[in-house]
Order: sequence, then structure tokens, then C-alpha cells
Amino acid sequence: MRDMQRGLRRRARLRGLSIHRLLPNLVTLASLCAGLTALRFGMAGDYRNAVVAVMAAAVLDSLDGRLARRLNVASHFGAELDSLSDFVCFGVVPGLLMYLAIMHPAGAPGWVVTLMFPICSALRLARFNTALFDKTPPPWTGQFFTGVPAPAGALLVMLPLMASFEIDWEWLRSPVVGAAFLIGIGALMVSRLPTFSLKKGRVPRHYVLPILLIGAFLVAMLASKPWATMPLIGLLYLSTLPFAWRARRRLAAAWTSTAPPASEVPAASPATTSPPRPVDGAVVPLRSIGDDRN
Repeated sequence: MRDMQRGLRRRARLRGLSIHRLLPNLVTLASLCAGLTALRFGMAGDYRNAVVAVMAAAVLDSLDGRLARRLNVASHFGAELDSLSDFVCFGVVPGLLMYLAIMHPAGAPGWVVTLMFPICSALRLARFNTALFDKTPPPWTGQFFTGVPAPAGALLVMLPLMASFEIDWEWLRSPVVGAAFLIGIGALMVSRLPTFSLKKGRVPRHYVLPILLIGAFLVAMLASKPWATMPLIGLLYLSTLPFAWRARRRLAAAWTSTAPPASEVPAASPATTSPPRPVDGAVVPLRSIGDDRN
């Protein structure tokens, strides 16, 4: 009997976790490594490679959540790991790069302004994490983020640094310009302004070909003139904010007009209102943070 119990314990240890359950977390760790490598490049004064490393971290961050959902291996651990990685890669690292490249001559005031960006990033991620526990969100919320996502904010805040690689204008690395971007993009991240989410967005058929052509043009420009194209993409993204606000307002008004009054909604039983208790190995939807973030 004792030998049988030892054999069962040995087989349980050998079984472990399948490798596909670890893939999303490995991608998240790769994103974190890219972000920290960007900081290493920045401390060495190699700001071009530092920005490229942050862009690589953003690409990897967009993949981990989708990979977890495709493989059906979402978990609370993955969600927390992804959120911590986002704070480092898209909050701390871009702020430090901006300080080293632009804000350093401003001394203590420049450091105080720099601190605002990672603080705004932390507040934005904390708000996003708590919003995941909303059990009854409106059906149109999946089409929008609240505020600028952390990866987009990290790239937007470095727009003057990217532009300075292509155009040798001294004012692009002025602490005044850097402070304006750090404060402005940080404010957009913590704002209630809606921004388009590409997760559930749908493209009308008559727009498919123009969008493919525009995408091919941008890819060609990125390959030939990356530091001129990235600021252009950032400005195009910022130009979509008024359209996102208008679209969400229209959808919210339509949903409010068609939703039944609260008095007509039947009350749910206590058994249905209490959230299910997670068990070991259960699949939960929190891995969608990777899209934020990230």
C-alpha cells in the first residue's frame, strides 16, 4: 500500500503542467526582458535601440493575452504577471528614458515631472484591473478602452525623442516639450476618455481594401523611414480620440434607450449573483489584461 502511494505521488510530480500552459507567461516575461533591456540601452546613451526595445515589448504584450485565450489557459497568475510587466515596461522604462534623454538638464523639477508618468501608468492599470470585476458592463464597452492604454501611452510619450532621431531640431529635446508630453500623455492615460479597442472592432466591407492599402503603406514607411513614420502614426492615433468619444456616446445613448427599466429587470437569485469560486487549474477571463493594458 505504501509503495502504491509513493508511485502515485511520483506520477503526480512527473505529470506537472503542459508546456502550452506556460507559453503566455513566457511571452509576458519576454516582454518584461525587452523593457528592461530598453533601460540598459538608455543608460548607455543608445536611445534608438532603447525605443526599439520598448516597441518590441509592446508587440509581445499584445500577443500574450491573445495566446492565453486561444490556448484556453487564462489564469489569475498570468493576469497579475502581465499587469506588473506593463507597469515596468510602459510606465517606469519610458519615463526614465525621457528623463535621461530630455528631462535631465531640468534637474529636480524635471525629475518631479518625470515621476508623474509612471504614477499615471500605475493608476491606469489599477483602474483597469478593478474594472474586470464588473459583472454587468454595457455590451458596447468591449469596443473601447477607458483612457489611452499603457503600451500606446509609452510610445506616445516618446514621440519627441523619436522625431529627434530623424530631424535635428533642438527644441524636440527641450525639457519644456518633454514635460508637455509627460504630463499630457499621463493625463490621457488616467482620463475617462474612450479610445478605440481593436479586440472586437469590425471593419465594414467597403473599408477593407483601403485599410489594407494604408497598412501596407505604413509598413513600407516603417521599413524605410521608421523615425519619421512612428510620430506620424502617433499623431494619427491621437486624431482618433474625438471619433472614439463620439462613437461611444452614440452607442451609450442607443443602449440606454433600448435597455429595460431597472424595475422590470427580474432580481437574480443569490446563487446566481455570487461569483463562482475558482478551483485549481480553472480558466478565468482575467488574462485579457494583456490587451492594455495593457
